[in-house]
Amino acid sequence: MAAPTMKERQVCWGARDEFWKCLDEHADDASRCQALRRSFEASCPQQWIKYFDKRRDYLKFKEKFEAGQFQPPNTSAKS
Repeated sequence: MAAPTMKERQVCWGARDEFWKCLDEHADDASRCQALRRSFEASCPQQWIKYFDKRRDYLKFKEKFEAGQFQPPNTSAKS
């Protein structure tokens, strides 16, 4: 795989940003952002897509944690 050119990187990041904006506007309802997801996937290398998906999950977790909204799962230890 050849490294993306600066233009290709800009297109990828723009598609990612538009997809993430749509998710933010629709409370992470991916079904309402399918066209933007397809554009994101068509514009970026597969490894980048995986990284960006994980990055968004982390940033959302961090945002909730810092706001004091994170609730750990209720797990009960059974012996």
